[in-house]
Amino acid sequence: MRRSTFNRLSLCVATAVGALAIASFAVPSYAAEDAVIIPAPAMDAQPSGTTETAVIAGGCFWGVQGVFQHTKGVVNAVSGYAGGTKSTANYSAVSTGSTGHAEAVEIKYDPKQISYGKILQIYFSVAHDPTQLNRQGPDSGTQYRSEIFTTSAEQKKVAEAYIAQLNAAKAWKKPIVTKISALQGFFPAEEYHQDYLTLHPNQPYIVYNDLPKVENLKKIFAQNYIEKPTLVSSAKVTN
Repeated sequence: MRRSTFNRLSLCVATAVGALAIASFAVPSYAAEDAVIIPAPAMDAQPSGTTETAVIAGGCFWGVQGVFQHTKGVVNAVSGYAGGTKSTANYSAVSTGSTGHAEAVEIKYDPKQISYGKILQIYFSVAHDPTQLNRQGPDSGTQYRSEIFTTSAEQKKVAEAYIAQLNAAKAWKKPIVTKISALQGFFPAEEYHQDYLTLHPNQPYIVYNDLPKVENLKKIFAQNYIEKPTLVSSAKVTN
C-alpha cells in the first residue's frame, strides 16, 4: 500500500495515545482539492421522516465530517467505515486497504432544512474530488475511494441521475469515478477520529487539506453554512 510522506496512520496512532506533537511534522507541499461550482441536481429525493440518513465516502473522513458538521440541517455527522464487515471495521485493519471498507461519514439530517440532493451537491463540490480514483490528495488506497452508499432505491436513482448530469455538463475535465453501492452497514470509527477537524485545527494535515474545504463551503454554499459545528459529542438525533 502506498503512503504519502506525511503518514496519517502514524499521526492517528500518536493522537490516540496523546502523543501528537504538531511541530514534529514538516509542512507538506500539497493542499486541498480545488472546489468546483456545479449545478444543483435536477432530481431530488422526497423526505420520508423527520430525520434522514446519507452515507458517503470521499477520502479521509476528517475533512468530510468537518464539512458536514458545518452544514445547516445536519444533526449528526459520524466518521466511520462502510463497505466491509464489522470484524474489520477498525482503523488498523482498514488502513491496509484490504478490508473492502472505505473511510465514510454517516450524515443524519433534517429534510426540512436540507435535501439529499443538496448534500450530494456539497459532497461533489467542496468535500472531495470525485474524479480521483482510490485516492484523495495525499492519501492513496481503496479505503480513500469516492463512493455513495445508498439507503434506498430513491437515493440510488438520485445519485445515478446526478452523476450522469454532472458528467454531461462536463463539470470536471475528467469523468466522475464515484461508485454507488447499497449500504450494507455503517460502523463508527474510533473515538479519537470523531470531531477531529474541530479538535485539531492547527494540525498540518487539517490546515492544508481540510480547513480549505470548510472555507469553500462557507463561500460557495453560504446559505447552507453554519459557523458553529454540530459535533458528535453534542448531537441529538431523533429517528
